[in-house]
Amino acid sequence: MLDKSIISNLEKIVGKEYVQTDKTSLICYSYDATQRKFLPAAVVHPGTTQEISRIMALANQHQIPIYPRGAGSGFTGGSLPTTSNGIVLGLTRLDRILDIDEENLVATVEPGVVTEDFQKAVEKVGLFYPPDPASLKMSTLGGNVAECAGGPRCVKYGVTKDYIIGLEIVTPTGDIITTGGPTMKGVVGYDLTKLICGSEGTLAIITKIIIKLLPLPDAKKTMLVLFDSIDGAAQAVSSIIRSKIIPATLEFMDGRTLDCVRDATSLQVPDNARAVLIIEVDGDREFLDKQAHRIAEIIKPLGVVETRIAETPAESDALWQIRRSVSASLRRVNPDKFNEDICVPRSKVPDMIRKIDKISDKYGIPIVNFGHAGDGNIHVNIMIDSKIPGEQEKADLAIADVFAGTLELGGTMSGEHGVGIMKAPFVGMELGKAAIDYMKTIKRAPPQQYPQPGKFFSDVKQNIEDRL
Repeated sequence: MLDKSIISNLEKIVGKEYVQTDKTSLICYSYDATQRKFLPAAVVHPGTTQEISRIMALANQHQIPIYPRGAGSGFTGGSLPTTSNGIVLGLTRLDRILDIDEENLVATVEPGVVTEDFQKAVEKVGLFYPPDPASLKMSTLGGNVAECAGGPRCVKYGVTKDYIIGLEIVTPTGDIITTGGPTMKGVVGYDLTKLICGSEGTLAIITKIIIKLLPLPDAKKTMLVLFDSIDGAAQAVSSIIRSKIIPATLEFMDGRTLDCVRDATSLQVPDNARAVLIIEVDGDREFLDKQAHRIAEIIKPLGVVETRIAETPAESDALWQIRRSVSASLRRVNPDKFNEDICVPRSKVPDMIRKIDKISDKYGIPIVNFGHAGDGNIHVNIMIDSKIPGEQEKADLAIADVFAGTLELGGTMSGEHGVGIMKAPFVGMELGKAAIDYMKTIKRAPPQQYPQPGKFFSDVKQNIEDRL
């Protein structure tokens, strides 16, 4: 519960209509895609950088936790207000595309711009913003920067941090500073832009973003290739890239995922198919047919069951429909899903899938895998019915085992979703004490009050290694 004087000051800063304390509104901002719930004390919707500056100064003065929030589409609890006296800082009013500089291939936007809206806006003038998280129809660019979002196209084009060249941010004390700028080079001082990108709102509030753009590719061609094993699909990925072809996307689904698709849709998938790759190449139109047929020849000896190559945009969309049907089909397995986003060297994907299958058998719970084969990013979906006694405990142990197996293969526990509160208890499994202490020093630098207390680092489940 916040003091009435605090609420009054917030209303003076942003206007009474942009401060919410009623129970219904608080519930709306108490959860994200994790479906975990933490009720904030208030929700505030600033409309300018200056308002955010005044809010941060007020919060710092009274030691009130601040939780920045975009669309709430994250999978790790990054926007959740985990303290009862916390203020959710809703940033969706800052939703303007301020400038698209076609001459210098740079855009400036506010953090509340929806990712897909921005992509469409730059494509209208022949430019291209590649990062494409699955949540692009609702996620905001500020959240993408905070989480360093990825997506299917990152195998060729990279992730969000590769396109962010400057920021305007508000510090925990309310200072407004800029990092980087619209130039393609700049090495004056520490690279604060890269530090903020992926920091999940724990260091500052993002209020403007300067984005590097690319020319829009002339065309694209989509292939769907079905394999008789996950090993063949993984070998195909390595063979394609070794042949100096870097597709825009290399998506994979394992056998269990295909079983879900068969059961939930009318899509025709051969019974002997145990893995699938969706391969998309882009670039000059005249070269795409040659690339597609070259890929088909390269992977032909690797257990290919069937190859489908789209000749029209409608056919391409039909091939992608198999991938888009996955999330909805998983609920037929079990009602509750824990979606982890591990990443291993791409040659290790079959080894990791086999580890996951053993973990599934060990705990007797279904685990379904799909993701971005081109960079080894596997979305591990642990499916349970939490109403059944003991199922949640099995899921917790399975997640710990998945992380341990990932690290054994030289991988990381998160390729694109981030840490938040969901992975915070496991950070010590991957990072050494010195690294963690160094990051804590940065986060706890004076003043002591900072955004997002309880995120990234957690004292909960410190003995998690003992359960492995």
